[in-house]
Amino acid sequence: MKKIVYFLEFSAIFFLFLIFKYLPLNLSRNFASFLFRNFGKLSRANKTAINNCKHVFPNLAENEIKNIVKKSWNNLGITICELVNINELFNKNKIKFNNLENIEEFINNNKQAIYISIHQSNWEILVPSLDRMGIYIGGIYRHINNFFVDKLLLNIRKNSLKSKQSFYTPKGKKSAKDIIEALNNSLSIVLLIDQKDSSGEEIMFFNKRVKTQIGFLKIARKYKLPIIPIQNVRKKDGNIELNFFKPIYHDNLTINDKEMMEIIHNKIEKWIKAAPSQWFWQHKRFN
Repeated sequence: MKKIVYFLEFSAIFFLFLIFKYLPLNLSRNFASFLFRNFGKLSRANKTAINNCKHVFPNLAENEIKNIVKKSWNNLGITICELVNINELFNKNKIKFNNLENIEEFINNNKQAIYISIHQSNWEILVPSLDRMGIYIGGIYRHINNFFVDKLLLNIRKNSLKSKQSFYTPKGKKSAKDIIEALNNSLSIVLLIDQKDSSGEEIMFFNKRVKTQIGFLKIARKYKLPIIPIQNVRKKDGNIELNFFKPIYHDNLTINDKEMMEIIHNKIEKWIKAAPSQWFWQHKRFN
């Protein structure tokens, strides 16, 4: 019975993806935006998003909170639409890269690094963007219970890569093994670090201690790898900008992993506050 339900879900999603794929990009974005704005608010995740937003912005009025969440649904719909059309985004130069001087030596000299970002704007472009720059990269994704849909999304992601060296790996024991193997083979890795991890450490995030994965900091220390933050911003014209920050070196022994993670959290808190409607509020981050 579960397989039947999964297949029916997959069939509906596959049909929706076909619509996203064959409509002109702007029309496809508008259609996705309409669907997620109107149906997202009917889901249980909408309550989670509102509660998360209230925690971060306790002084905002109810209507302002709801407006942020509504725009967040809009961004999520467009992001999924763009995932289906991800190669078109690159072909039509819809993605701009800023402050490349901060990673120039890593590109030119094939130097390894740990690239970090958050679920903001369109997070799906991170791995293929780095891959197209000539940075061979391993990206971790969250596995979906519906294995039909999970395989569909993985195939779309894999088809966005240009090199044979870059790869995606599902979060869990397999990803841990794949990432270490990648690092030993001179690849870099990219991580989205803003979601809750039930097996992580309690770190302050928006004035609350929340379970946070800090394993990448141990890797950075062990392999002497710089950490490069990437801010992901959707502009008013619909185009996307990736802003590369200066490398962070986790080599000061007077700063432990938890303290470094708080420093990084302070940085991404500013990103979220600067463009709150572009963050993925629907995740149970503060529960």
